[in-house]
Amino acid sequence: MSQYTFLFQSDLLLLERLPQFSPLLIAFISIATLILLISWARISPFLSFLIVSICGGIAMGIKPANITHSIEKGLGDTLGQLLIIISLGAMLGKLVAVSGAAIKISSTLMNMIGRKSIQWAMVGTGFIVGIPLFYNVGFVLMVPIIFSVVSRYKLPAVYIGLPMLAALSVTHGFLPPHPSPVVLVTLFHANMGLTLLYGIIVAIPAIILAGPVFSRTLKTINSQPLSAFQSVEVAAHEQPSAPTSFLTALLPVMLLGGASFLKLVFPRAETIIAFTDFLGNPTIVMLISLTYATYMLGIRHGKKLSAVMAIYADAVKDISGILLIIGGAGCFKQVLSDSGVSIEIANILKSWDIHPLLLGWLIAAFIRVAVGSATIAGLTTAGIIAPLIISTGVNPNLMVLSIGAGSLMFSHVNDPGFWMFKEYFNLSMKDTLRSWSLMETIVSVVGIVSVMLLNSLIK
Repeated sequence: MSQYTFLFQSDLLLLERLPQFSPLLIAFISIATLILLISWARISPFLSFLIVSICGGIAMGIKPANITHSIEKGLGDTLGQLLIIISLGAMLGKLVAVSGAAIKISSTLMNMIGRKSIQWAMVGTGFIVGIPLFYNVGFVLMVPIIFSVVSRYKLPAVYIGLPMLAALSVTHGFLPPHPSPVVLVTLFHANMGLTLLYGIIVAIPAIILAGPVFSRTLKTINSQPLSAFQSVEVAAHEQPSAPTSFLTALLPVMLLGGASFLKLVFPRAETIIAFTDFLGNPTIVMLISLTYATYMLGIRHGKKLSAVMAIYADAVKDISGILLIIGGAGCFKQVLSDSGVSIEIANILKSWDIHPLLLGWLIAAFIRVAVGSATIAGLTTAGIIAPLIISTGVNPNLMVLSIGAGSLMFSHVNDPGFWMFKEYFNLSMKDTLRSWSLMETIVSVVGIVSVMLLNSLIK
């Protein structure tokens, strides 16, 4: 054994023998450090995530040899789900922007409903799109439409975009068929139909208050969205038709919605289910949609295939930094999860003598703030709360919604969704916190208030 090997192993043993503090305390210190590194020291967000993940992991008692495994797993799990979707979505969005389809969509919407009602159009679109779509897919598909309206009519980006994203977020956290609500319905033996019905009732006030109402306070936020999604001025005679523009932009939604519909109509037809599982996979949906757009908005309008590919290459360059930041957030999230922070929070709160619905919301909210993942917050809370449903007789459908509301609480620097919003809208940390993070907090608080009111009415 060389001298250097011996010294290295000695350092590892020393690190493992350092005094161990509460993972919860270290998690909050790590989050504060991350904010300082990015905002004050101006260190790259990706590098800041790596530094804080390593130092925080060591401080929380994770063996140094396992920290790199947590980082690699967090990076792989996060980007494994998002890399293809975000990349293909960026390509589709770029083509929609430069072809004139985005201008056609925005001008048609404005002519139909008028400038004063554009926010409500965004809300309705976000809610309809959000039911069948995963949040991240809906985000990358809707952002080009948001930015086309913003660019065309010189409207504030956050003011116009936040209502649609509030609708997407609410459907993701509250409503089946999204992963966490579906799992909670199964674990609690709730009724899927009733949960969806109650979820829509709870979702409406949450979306209205967190979207159109709250966004009125954000008109002064200066946002210059990514150039990749800003619509390009195209002569009217060169723009694609309105039906082609809408169909191209919304084809992913139609494919996913159609797949979900076929599953409901033919729940026991194995061949159809297998086909819809394949067709409804977000990667396949995005690839089919991009192929259709390549022809309809590119080749059919006289563009050479090489020119369309150049557009796609530019789109990927525009989002490369976003992918690194999202991957870094995934690393930090995984280190926090592996440290046992979520278990510690649950153990602290489960002994509190409060209403079970409020307890479920609190546990999910604390885990969400500490760990950054709505899904982890929801599923971790479910394991703690499940026994209380039987012993207290609380409505299991409402428990799904209360945990869902808690899992959306105060998204911040440890949530990849926070960074998607910040980077796509090109905002400062301060403006992201006072827009995105507060919007998610309003959704969460209004959600639990609505659940408690609904519980008093249906008893």
